[in-house]
Amino acid sequence: MTPQAPTPAYRRLSVEERRSQLLDAALSLFAHRPPEEISLDDVAERAGVSRPLVYRYFPGGKQQLYEAALRSAADELRLCFDEPREGPLLARLSRALDRYLAFVGQHDAGFSALLRGGSVAETSRTSAIVDGVRRAAAEHIMSHLDVTDPGPRLRMTVRMWITAVEAASLIWLDEGKQPPAEELRDWLVEQFAATLSVTARRDPQTDALVQALAADA
Repeated sequence: MTPQAPTPAYRRLSVEERRSQLLDAALSLFAHRPPEEISLDDVAERAGVSRPLVYRYFPGGKQQLYEAALRSAADELRLCFDEPREGPLLARLSRALDRYLAFVGQHDAGFSALLRGGSVAETSRTSAIVDGVRRAAAEHIMSHLDVTDPGPRLRMTVRMWITAVEAASLIWLDEGKQPPAEELRDWLVEQFAATLSVTARRDPQTDALVQALAADA
């Protein structure tokens, strides 16, 4: 007889490992279906656990699980803009956008439901989580610009560009991820430079930044 392979020893997951497992299962579902179409049974089945176990970790039910999964996704999005301050600014921005678009591509339906709103799971807390990502992205960009006290025009310019990136990402998903991510990235970087140039005509602070960027290119 051929000896059977030993059965792997069962390992009990720690609290953090189990919670991470459930969040990963939820995120994988939210990546492909709107939150309102997903039940705790779906999450339990994806994670290979029982429904009562999901409730043990998220006694607030699906809303609590959704918000926790959203925070986890938001943390990943924040990391997209966490770029070392090395090399030309626009090259750094390109690398950050590569990570951002990769995340969007992997979590397409969930990303769309999140930014478009209208979900029954949307609350003031979930909106605050999303806005926190936008603010973090703006802070990272200001840091790379070496600006500690941005004026209103520069702040508005950066926030407007972040909004444009979100809108372009949604349209990109609607268009079947066309043009290719690399082309979209380059276009968005060019838009950032162009938007700064327009603001520079009215704002000395931004004008100084544009001149510094030109010297750095």
